Amino acid sequence: MNYLKLAVTITPVEEWLRDVLTAQLSETGFESFVETDDGFEGFIPEKDFNEKEVSNLLKTFDENHTFEVQKELIEEKNWNEEWEKNYFKPLVIAVKCLVRAPFHKDYPKLEYEIVIEPNMAFGTGNHETTSMMLEAILENDMQNKSVLDMGCGTGILGILSSMKGARKITAIDIDEWSFKGAGENAQINHIQNMEVKLGDASLLGDEKYDIIFANIHKNVLINDLPVYVRCLNKSGLLFMSGFYLEDIPDLRTKAEQVGLKETGFKSKNNWAVAVFEKPQN
Repeated sequence: MNYLKLAVTITPVEEWLRDVLTAQLSETGFESFVETDDGFEGFIPEKDFNEKEVSNLLKTFDENHTFEVQKELIEEKNWNEEWEKNYFKPLVIAVKCLVRAPFHKDYPKLEYEIVIEPNMAFGTGNHETTSMMLEAILENDMQNKSVLDMGCGTGILGILSSMKGARKITAIDIDEWSFKGAGENAQINHIQNMEVKLGDASLLGDEKYDIIFANIHKNVLINDLPVYVRCLNKSGLLFMSGFYLEDIPDLRTKAEQVGLKETGFKSKNNWAVAVFEKPQN
């Protein structure tokens, strides 16, 4: 499957606008983004690209900003080379965890080392939502826990959970790249207790989890919250990300309606992670 790379130059470039545009484009089929000094690059399956949709979105902000858009066809066979040359650099999380690709040669030795094979799946740790989720795993007890990773991307959260002693991990994503990539990354990191599934929350049945990670879009999170609560053990924790700081009140309201209690949140560059607990009673 071929992908399109859309390079968007924003003048003047502003962090809030870059975040808004990438968030809205992600709802139109774009699967991953890379920030640049003057804007961003977005990647979408060629068959899903709608030029008019993109144009209409940019027109919403053209009163105070100008945009230059360039398209480039990225063949599947060239994607690893594209990442190797331009994007994926070794990443350190909380001075404890290293995230790198197989081709990296110069990197520090840390307590945890995750090797991610670059592909079109989201989740190398470079985005704030992923890095904050990784920090949450490092900060919490994962020993002997059952873990669900919704919107697993590369499988990076499940991999670190396993490294920290989780008993069993289920990783689910609607994207075929993620399904394939998460399974491959589990093998690369010698993870044998992570099952990867292709689909959405409708795959969840009667199974129970101690911890659920859901790094997805706000509207999907709100829609799927009742399912997460059903699958969460008493005193279990739900970590949600993929939304902005100002979205927390909406998520909190829905979470409280389905019986969850907020235990805290953290934010980075206006992206947020919110944590909720399922009470014992």
